[in-house]
Amino acid sequence: MSALTPPLPGVAEAARLRRTYAARHVASRVGTYTAAILAAFLCAAPFLWSMVTAFKQNRDLYNPANNPLTFSRPATPDHVTYLFTDTSFLTFAWNTLWVGVLVVAITLLLGLPAAYALARLDRPWAGWFGVAIFLVYLVPPSLLFLSLSRIVVAFGLQDSTWSLVLIYPTITIPVSIWLLIGFLKGVPRDIEEQAMVDGHSRLGAFWRAVVPLAFPGVVAVVVFAFTLTASEFIYALSFVSPTADKVISTGVPTELVRGDVFFWQSLQAATVLVAVPIAIVFNLFLDRFIAGFTQGAVKG
Repeated sequence: MSALTPPLPGVAEAARLRRTYAARHVASRVGTYTAAILAAFLCAAPFLWSMVTAFKQNRDLYNPANNPLTFSRPATPDHVTYLFTDTSFLTFAWNTLWVGVLVVAITLLLGLPAAYALARLDRPWAGWFGVAIFLVYLVPPSLLFLSLSRIVVAFGLQDSTWSLVLIYPTITIPVSIWLLIGFLKGVPRDIEEQAMVDGHSRLGAFWRAVVPLAFPGVVAVVVFAFTLTASEFIYALSFVSPTADKVISTGVPTELVRGDVFFWQSLQAATVLVAVPIAIVFNLFLDRFIAGFTQGAVKG
């Protein structure tokens, strides 16, 4: 066939279909990425607004004609500096950190063995007992804090951060057990049985064979328990009054909201400073976190 010979109809049609498919593929990819970028911007817009607001001057913030996402006047770090120099923000952050770490440790120490027992030991009461544990999590805190305050007083922990260490596991342990039950049921029994054949006890088989495979679920529990502890408000407000013992969820609003005076830029700065470390840690363990929640939800 010479160079001047027109292509066969079938060849031309195939070439046209390939071009059409390629154009549709490109359009689909562009549409997907455009939608993803738009969704990401919409989700990040409150955070960006808080970050910009934290550095705004009062005159810039209070003028309704100014764009809330840009600086109409020069940025100032005064409100961020005020957060560190004139409030107990660092104390609040430290209290939140060590309370969260202890609550996570208690949650894993009690939740893992309980979830393993309900998932592995064949008992007729295991199913409804697991449901009953989860129902405890659904009880509103506003119905419990009066009775829990009696326990706090009985232990002499009123107005102490240790009261939160005592109370918060009542929130985190039930749902963590429920999550871990579903995940542990997905770990084959043969693995721990083989470990026991090799000479390990049931506890040794659980620690050496089951826990490594359940690590995504453990990560999900750690992230869930810590974020729930850091954001809880009712118990922290009810049981802790001294400024030196407050956590971020109660310390920041009580320090920066004084009657009808709102230190708005400093409030937004506190929001950003708390959100950034949590977001970084969350993204580092994102794959395992999603695996823990999805597998724990469908197994069993």
